[in-house]
Amino acid sequence: MKPTAADYLKLHFIVFLFGFTAILGKLISLPSVEMVFYRTFLAAIGMVILMTVMKRSFSVPSKKDVWKLFITGLIVALHWLTFFASGRLANPSVSLVGFATCSLWAALIEPIAKRKKIKPMEVGLGVAVLIGLYIIFAFNFDYALGLVLGIASGFTAAVFSVINSKLVRSVSSFAITLYEMAAACIGIVLFFPFYKTYFSDGELHLLPSAVDWVYLAILGWACSVYAYSQMITLTKKFSVFFIQLALNLEPVYGIAFAILIFGQQEVMHWNFYLGTAIILGAVALYPMLKRRFEHHFNSPDQ
Repeated sequence: MKPTAADYLKLHFIVFLFGFTAILGKLISLPSVEMVFYRTFLAAIGMVILMTVMKRSFSVPSKKDVWKLFITGLIVALHWLTFFASGRLANPSVSLVGFATCSLWAALIEPIAKRKKIKPMEVGLGVAVLIGLYIIFAFNFDYALGLVLGIASGFTAAVFSVINSKLVRSVSSFAITLYEMAAACIGIVLFFPFYKTYFSDGELHLLPSAVDWVYLAILGWACSVYAYSQMITLTKKFSVFFIQLALNLEPVYGIAFAILIFGQQEVMHWNFYLGTAIILGAVALYPMLKRRFEHHFNSPDQ
């Protein structure tokens, strides 16, 4: 299916919502692990209500798909844990730039998973992302661990996006979202004892403030139930690489929001913005390069 103008607008709106998640992650007072628990819990509950009202099927064709959904849900949990931990250790701007490497990972992982040739143009754009990251690192960068976690979040995002692009052929995007959110929530609960013993201060912080509940609701329902399920649906029309490349626009919104909300603490050295500009430039170049070199592709790529 070829994408329509409405599909492009929907993708852009999803990017806008995802760009705001880093801000919400910093505004919520809960630690990252507890925050991801509530996000996935609220998302799963929201999907059950939505699917019931819309009379959507809860069924999954095979047990094999159920296991795939469960494992993918754990990868989603790991993605969010690394993403929000990056924002806490560094700041939202750094976590968003690290996440922008997802397009490079997608350029390498998607062709392997779908048994297609790796496209040099996509790898080249992915390398441009790495050059941007090198420039950010090169000048006494103070947030190295935060950026490494952000890059890990980009890798895991590419992995679960590729898996979902194959699952959506046989399972509805609503069912995928429900079961992956539930699996992510279960994974976090199973992680709680280990986390409590080795990473937290010896106790879990599971009492959100009234304001936290508002932010968690936005994070769980707008940025997960809606955005996540719609992104899965769009993999029927767009390649995973293009979706991940478009998601590189998250820093544009996220950094702008961060500076507006958090002020001076989000203002970075000039090399950060130069590196970010190179990363985002890859997004702008993709459509032009795609049209120019379309005849080199083995199959249509939206």
